Amino acid sequence: MQSKTRIHADPSLNEDYFDRIPDSLVLLIFNNLADVQSLGRCSAVSKRFNSLVPLVHDIYVKIDRVVTVDGDPDEALNLSSPKPRNLLSHLLKLMLLTVLKPFHHLQNTSGGNKPLLPQLSHHSPAQVLKNFTHIRNLRIELPAGDVGTEDGVLLKWRAEFGSTLQNCVILGGTRMDGKPASSNQEQPVEDNGSIPESFYTNGGLKLRVVWTISSLIAASTRHYLLRQIIKDHPTLRSLVLTDADGQGTLSMGVEQLKEFREKPLAASASSSRTQVPASNMKLRYAPYLELPEGMGMQGATLVAIKPAGEGTSGSNSSRKEAEAFVSGAFDGPFKAAAKALVKRRTYLLEMNGF
Repeated sequence: MQSKTRIHADPSLNEDYFDRIPDSLVLLIFNNLADVQSLGRCSAVSKRFNSLVPLVHDIYVKIDRVVTVDGDPDEALNLSSPKPRNLLSHLLKLMLLTVLKPFHHLQNTSGGNKPLLPQLSHHSPAQVLKNFTHIRNLRIELPAGDVGTEDGVLLKWRAEFGSTLQNCVILGGTRMDGKPASSNQEQPVEDNGSIPESFYTNGGLKLRVVWTISSLIAASTRHYLLRQIIKDHPTLRSLVLTDADGQGTLSMGVEQLKEFREKPLAASASSSRTQVPASNMKLRYAPYLELPEGMGMQGATLVAIKPAGEGTSGSNSSRKEAEAFVSGAFDGPFKAAAKALVKRRTYLLEMNGF
């Protein structure tokens, strides 16, 4: 009697081997991905990814452009055009253009057809991040620097905040020269590190004051705008707010975030930004600095700012912390510029709170 042969489908052909990857490994991949737009696209792949993306620890949000609250996306600021000079002063009246369109089509895993994020044509970083429940490290990048400068002028700043300003360092130069310093014969030689008399008479000091105040206003405005994000994400351990131009960076670590949550935020009476406390400033200046990679900086200026009453005891620990912050504030040739300027003669100034 002839035996009957049965044909069965190979079960291995229907098995999804990707499902064998544990959730912990998928989350590790997502954390290295970080970019919030890419994470939004990953969420649209499957229900599993949709449930894992909100658990990501490391997030990077890049803001491409801004639009008015009642504006049209077509009226958004175009980054290919010259950058707006006072971007931060307008941010409180502007809403950020959608940066997570893939999220609009995601379904909430808790059930129903309710989208993971509401249907918004424009929303802020706080709204974009609201459904991420385990953020530890957050980096936000604005489309441009906040302080308008003349062509050829270098201006960089870095600030640390808790509930208010803790440290700030500003590096400026009236001109960056890409030519080797040996070909620049007109540069003055400064032996004793003193500021020349012309610095006070040709508007040099006034320009540095403008740089300092503008940078502090930019930093304190960014700090004020982070209130909702910090409130919504108690798991945050580090927060960095920078810009595509690399002009300014605001950073907050574990201790600063803890202080921010525990102490009331002092808002400035004049505008929606954090109040800048009365501060002591240390100014260093060099008419010309030779930097690595054949670069040179004219009118090089370094301003280190610390709230009055902090670090004034002269203890070695506080001095070392301040020096470490200044020395590590910038990268590349700008790091070398800061280290060179720290060795110059120091001029002390005082500034009232504003």
